[in-house]
Amino acid sequence: MNKTSMNKTSMIHIRVQPDVKAQVEEILNNLGMTTTEAVNIYLKQIILNCGLPFAIRTPKFSNDLLEAIEEAEEMEKHPDNYKKFHSVKELMEDLESE
Repeated sequence: MNKTSMNKTSMIHIRVQPDVKAQVEEILNNLGMTTTEAVNIYLKQIILNCGLPFAIRTPKFSNDLLEAIEEAEEMEKHPDNYKKFHSVKELMEDLESE
């Protein structure tokens, strides 16, 4: 490649949710890189892999995990409906009394 072609860039405009953008920028900043650098790495990996550089699939969660997530969400919404413990000892005493 000649020097001129190496310095040229093209623009890609994408729309993302503001909270997604903020979370990504914080993570990448902690890694010492910009979103532009991360996108360039991603695009180069697509070229190297002749496709996406990772598998795309729906995560499969166990029923126990899904129930635990629902319970945690319920606890966040209505914390007054649940016991509170100030120490592991207090929790263990309550569990042993049942």
